[in-house]
Amino acid sequence: MLQQVLAPAAGTQASGNTVHVVGAGPVGLLVAALLQSGGRHRVHLYEKRSEYTRTRMVQLAPYIVADSVESYSADMVDGDSVSAIFDPAELQEGLAFRQSMPADLMTHLRRWARGFCPLNDIERSLSELIDTRDGPGVMRTAASVTIDYMAEVAKPGDMIVDCTGARSLFRPHLMPAAEDDDANTYTLRLEYALVVTFLYGQPYECNEFCKYYKNIENPYYKFIPAVNRTYTDGHTTHVTGIVSIPDADYDRMPSRFDGQWLRSNFPDVAHSMDRFIAKVQRETSGEIIGDLEIIRIPLNLYHARNTTSRALRRSGNGSPFANTPVFLAGDSAMGSPYFQSISLGFENAMFLASLVQQGLGREEMEDRYELYTYKQWLRVYMRSRLIKHNKDLFERVGDNFALLEKLHIY
Repeated sequence: MLQQVLAPAAGTQASGNTVHVVGAGPVGLLVAALLQSGGRHRVHLYEKRSEYTRTRMVQLAPYIVADSVESYSADMVDGDSVSAIFDPAELQEGLAFRQSMPADLMTHLRRWARGFCPLNDIERSLSELIDTRDGPGVMRTAASVTIDYMAEVAKPGDMIVDCTGARSLFRPHLMPAAEDDDANTYTLRLEYALVVTFLYGQPYECNEFCKYYKNIENPYYKFIPAVNRTYTDGHTTHVTGIVSIPDADYDRMPSRFDGQWLRSNFPDVAHSMDRFIAKVQRETSGEIIGDLEIIRIPLNLYHARNTTSRALRRSGNGSPFANTPVFLAGDSAMGSPYFQSISLGFENAMFLASLVQQGLGREEMEDRYELYTYKQWLRVYMRSRLIKHNKDLFERVGDNFALLEKLHIY
C-alpha cells in the first residue's frame, strides 16, 4: 500500500484540481515548488527514495537565471541557435516568468548557476523550501508508483507530470499502438567516456590552451576538464573531466571505480590522466585530496517523440491517459551529455509551470509544450553535435591529416 505523508509545516492545501508530480529529483521538486507558489492547483509529489544520496557535482547554465534576451543567448556555443529557433516573443515570455518567480526560489537558482554544487544539495534545498513555506502545502507519497496506480488516482481535471528520469515511467506509454518500449524515444550515442572527478588542494582553472598543452604527450586517450566546470572555495577546487574511450574499454570496465583500479587495469588511460594532473601540480604546487572518483557512461543524446499524451487523446485508443493530460519533464522528455541535462530539465519545468499557471485549456497546453520541447531538442541537438565535433578536432590537433578528415570544407 502506498503511504501518503503530508509535508511538515506545509500549511493548507490549495484549491482546484491536482497536479501529480511523479519523481522528486531536482526537476520534479522544481515543478512542485513552482506550482506550489502559484496556488492554482493542489500538488501531489511522489518519490520512491527515502533520502537524497547523489553527490555528483552539477552546475546550472547561466541562461536559467538570465534577465534579458541578450544574456539568455550569450552562450558562445548556441547563442545563434537560440536566436534562430525561438521567436522573440517566446524568449520574452520565458524571461517574464523568471521575473515572476518567488525570491526564495530564484536565490537558490542564482547560487547554483555560479559554480558546481552536489546534486543532493539541490534536491535537499528544494525539498526543504517546499516543506517550510507558508501557504499551500504539497502532499507527498513515499513509494514507487506504477502506471496502473496513477491511472486510478488521477481524477477528471487532474494532470500528471512525469519527472522520473531517463528510464521514464510514462514515455513508453504516450504513443498509440507502440510496437515496443523504445518507439517513443529517439536516441543517438555520441561516444563512451569516463567521467573523472577529484578534489585539488589549490585554486585551479582550465581553458582550451591549458587542455591542449597538458595533453601534448597523450597520443590517444586525452583527459579533458570541462570549461567553466571547476568550482573552488578559494583553497580547494572540485575538478570534473572526461576521457573518451572505445566500446571495447567500456565493456570491460565496471560502472564505478577509483584511480587505483584504473591504473591496475587500464594503465594507458590512467597515464593520460596522471600526466595532465602532474603538469597542473608543477604549475600550482597542489595535491590531489583523497582519491579519484570515476564512472564510465554512454554519452547519449535522446528525446521523446511525444512529450505529452496529446497523441493518445487524438487517437481515441482507450488509454486511461487519453482523458488525463500527461507531460514529460526533465530527463523523461530529453537527455543530453556534457553536463547539460539538469539545465534543460529546469527549463522544461519553468515553461510547463508557466503554462499551468496561465490556466490554459488542455489542447492549447499540449500543443504549446510539444512545440516548445521540440525547439529545445533542436537546440540541444545542435549544441551537443558541435561540442562533440570540437572534441574530435581537439583530439587530432597536431595530426594535420587526421584533422582534415574531420573537416568538411566548401
